[in-house]
Parts: sequence; C-alpha cells; structure tokens
Amino acid sequence: MNNLLRTGLIAVSILISGLCHADPQEQSAQMPMAAYLLTGAPTFDMTIGQFREKYNASNPSLPLSEYRAIDNRSDKSNLTRAASKINENLYSSTALERGTGKIKTLQITWLPVQGPEQKTAYDKALAYMAAFVRYFEPMLNEEQSLNRVTTLLAEGKGQRYVAKNEGALRYVVADNGEKGITLAIEPLKLVLAPDNQTK
Repeated sequence: MNNLLRTGLIAVSILISGLCHADPQEQSAQMPMAAYLLTGAPTFDMTIGQFREKYNASNPSLPLSEYRAIDNRSDKSNLTRAASKINENLYSSTALERGTGKIKTLQITWLPVQGPEQKTAYDKALAYMAAFVRYFEPMLNEEQSLNRVTTLLAEGKGQRYVAKNEGALRYVVADNGEKGITLAIEPLKLVLAPDNQTK
C-alpha cells in the first residue's frame, strides 16, 4: 500500500473511531459515544463485500474500490475497521462485527480541499453520499436523495455529532471542519410497541 493511501486510511480511521479511545470523562464532555460502539448495536444483514457488489452494480459511474482493513491494534471495540479510497479527498469506511463481518456502520468522508477544485470535489462527495442514501432508501430518486444529504449536512454543519433517525436507519453527520465531514448510515434496532401503545 503506498504512503499516500496509508495516510488517508489512517485519517479515516481516526474519523470513524467514534472516540472509543478517548478518556471517558473527556468523552462525555465532548459528545456521546457513537451508537454502533454500544453493546448490542444492530448490524445490517450484509457484509461489506455484498454491499460493494450490489452498490457497484447500481452505480457504475460512482464505483467503490475494495475495502482494506485498517490495522488499529489499540482498538478495544471488538470491531473490524476497513476503508476504501475513492479519490485523494474522498473515502468510504466501515466498522464490521467481528466473526460475522456484518456492517455496523457505513461512512463516507470528504476531506475538504481549497482552491478552484473545491466545488468539483464537494459535488463528487455529495453524489457519492446520495448514492449511499439511495442504496438504503431505494424509494428515493436522485434528486430526493441529494436533498436528503444536503439537509443532513446543513443540520450537522459545525457540529461534532448530529444523529437523525429515518425509519429503520440512523444518519449521523460529524463535521470536523478541515479534518473532514463524515456522513454515516447505521441500522436502528426496531422495538415493537407494547399492546397498550398500539391503539
């Protein structure tokens, strides 16, 4: 793996760590622990390989390369982390349940660029984010999924962590300014309402 890719994957690893390595007192002062790190957090019923195969078949103009494992020996979360480089400033990353390889969280991170390339790079990031949304909400068309993404990013602008539930999905936006903006998609554990609440 070349040094540039390794550096990018390390940056993504830091972004997706969910503060799981932070001091607990610092953690509570900064923001809540990422939901996918909690005991019993649900998984999508697919591996990252299954996701990538179906995603690439549906989005040939926005392809994903193979996800590569991120070596993080200090990670005590019992998750396997992996990332896929899309280009120099755009990455997808994931945290997988050890043993099954099922997806706990699927993330896409844009590392902002300055200068004349910024708008093109940002538009590409939005296109990928919208494609991820359409994968998990196939009833949305291209315009609707783009609107969903721009609304989520607007709500999360300048915030370290903002979560919004949509049906069986949780969308999380983490805006770390120049260090990157991440959109995560995670499954929600659906709980049936008791009989006395279903009137």
